[in-house]
Amino acid sequence: MAQEGTTAYPLTLKGELTAPPGRGWWLLKWLLAIPHFIILLFLWIAFFVITVVAFFAILFTGKYPRTLFDFNVGVLRWTWRVEFYSYGALATDKYPPFTMDSVPDYPADLQVEYPAELSRGLVLVKWWLLAIPHYIIVSFFVGGMFGWERGGGWKVQNSGLIFIVAIFAAIWLLFTGRYPPDLFKLVMGMNRWAYRVGAYAFLLTDKYPPFRLWD
Repeated sequence: MAQEGTTAYPLTLKGELTAPPGRGWWLLKWLLAIPHFIILLFLWIAFFVITVVAFFAILFTGKYPRTLFDFNVGVLRWTWRVEFYSYGALATDKYPPFTMDSVPDYPADLQVEYPAELSRGLVLVKWWLLAIPHYIIVSFFVGGMFGWERGGGWKVQNSGLIFIVAIFAAIWLLFTGRYPPDLFKLVMGMNRWAYRVGAYAFLLTDKYPPFRLWD
């Protein structure tokens, strides 16, 4: 069983490759995950509101209120489990639980260390100015970049490298019954990078994300 995780950065992203995912289940996961997508839509609305509240709390006190911190980490955790199950990795057939808490026997998890103190100055610039180099790189991983469409006009390019690699691995799995370990490492590396940048940009940590896929 392949396993990926890291503890060097305040955000820890865990993913275990169950042995093996079913050959054809990935074709239906867009449908099976719909209940999660609906709930996550509302959770992310709350996430952004809480992030704004946390911004001002950090600016004036240097602290991220613990209850708000735990909620936002829980939203990231729920999101990661759904992505790991669906088209962010397609690495398990175990259905994600409907909870923001950690579930020890689930093959994907996310943890963020609670910071004792956060910089009042960095909160003004890190989420937009300092994170720009990472935003450019991560946009290739997750998609959503703007590109010029033939015939004129700008169009959002949705298919990021994470999705493409996961689909390629799933097609390989369909015909061989095996998820390529190297592709699993690659998809985990891109997800880890994206979530680290998310933790930094959403004010959960002051530690600047490293420019690397592997740990």
